[in-house]
Amino acid sequence: MIETKGHNELRKEAVNGQSVIEIEHLYKSFGDNHVLIDFDMKVSKGENVAVLGRSGSGKSVLIKCIIGLLQPEKGTIKVLGQNVPGLSHDELDKMRVKVGFLFQSNALYDSMTVRENLEFPLRRHWIEKPKAEVNDMVMEALTNVGLEHTVDMMPSELSGGMRKRIGLARTLILKPEIILYDEPTTGLDPITGRDISQLINDVQKKYNASSIIISHDMNCIKITANRIIALVEGKRRADGSYDELKDTIDPLVKPFFE
Repeated sequence: MIETKGHNELRKEAVNGQSVIEIEHLYKSFGDNHVLIDFDMKVSKGENVAVLGRSGSGKSVLIKCIIGLLQPEKGTIKVLGQNVPGLSHDELDKMRVKVGFLFQSNALYDSMTVRENLEFPLRRHWIEKPKAEVNDMVMEALTNVGLEHTVDMMPSELSGGMRKRIGLARTLILKPEIILYDEPTTGLDPITGRDISQLINDVQKKYNASSIIISHDMNCIKITANRIIALVEGKRRADGSYDELKDTIDPLVKPFFE
């Protein structure tokens, strides 16, 4: 078991810490559909920030703008000090090595073993290491998610919760400074969802990783989030801890906590 500081203590340190993501005056539209409107957001080093919003509110669009898959009309997105909209293709690739992404679908390759799935990001980013070192990296990542015994298994042999853990292990193999979680507990039973939420906290504490967590699961948000941003009608409607927001009287934010 990892010896770590408490969640509230981490939150206080993160709020006062160095920003790793800074978003200012962000606008993104698709035709007449204005998805993000003058949106602002900061994430500090070692902080878990949950973005809460209804389906179609722009949460996934925000994530895609952060990693440069979508270009905003206006605004700045600084990730680790670099303005993402202004980066070249090669510069984006280098930045993405430092930003891990856990897909909602896990995005494991069915034709590859667990080992081969974990080795893929190294090949994708042309990272060449001795075979023994690669094996150590694979086993360390699997140990972090408690699934060392699955190294030679196929994704089809794994449960939904195990596939989610393997997806996280694949993200961790590059030891990213920032991790983006897209609905990390969707489709999981409550017990497995709680385990994944705790694993998110373990990763934060062990690696001092900064995370953005997109989720509809209020239990996941309550467990993982140092801070919550409510994205409503394209704007940052509220920003605070779970305890602060659950007592809100704002009629557009309160329904999330009922």
